[in-house]
Amino acid sequence: MKEYTDNEIIECLRNRQSYVVHYLSDRYMPMIRLMVYQKGGSNEDARDIFQDGLIIMLEKLDNKEFALTCKFKTFLYCVCENLWKSVLDKRLAAANYISRRSEPETEKDFTDQIDHQMYEDIFREVFETLDPIGKKILTLYWQEISPQEIAEKLGYTYGYVRKKKCEAQSELTEKVKKHPGYMSIRKTDIAAREVLH
Repeated sequence: MKEYTDNEIIECLRNRQSYVVHYLSDRYMPMIRLMVYQKGGSNEDARDIFQDGLIIMLEKLDNKEFALTCKFKTFLYCVCENLWKSVLDKRLAAANYISRRSEPETEKDFTDQIDHQMYEDIFREVFETLDPIGKKILTLYWQEISPQEIAEKLGYTYGYVRKKKCEAQSELTEKVKKHPGYMSIRKTDIAAREVLH
């Protein structure tokens, strides 16, 4: 497969060269698919997010003032990650809305508070099991500090910080999913939904 530089990719996209879209799909779709899978999505979700991400990129690139300040791959990943977070937030809001409408008011408040507290406790417990570097990087990342700034702050390379952040996030997600408390809440949620439908 021919390799394209970031500048070549940008120029091809601005000129609507379809072959570069195939190149980007072959090259970066697996990365987006993995991110979506790790956050509970499907293959179809990943395809949709990738396509929506490319549309956003095209809109940004059509502005001649636009200048890429990081690698194209990183920018595409961030756009798709934000899109997927937005989709998940909407799905969660919709599920909560449906759940609230089907519960008596007093029950809802009490169970929501308990579930929320349990999720927080599980998250904190699992987070403490991560290695110190992963914890530090994730904490700074959640404070909306860029990977470049984190690298400079901690004395690591940018690449190491990105890799370590992804590894720590994956480990955190997997450990939360396998936590007995989380599995118990999920079973209860699934049983409740089955009763409702």
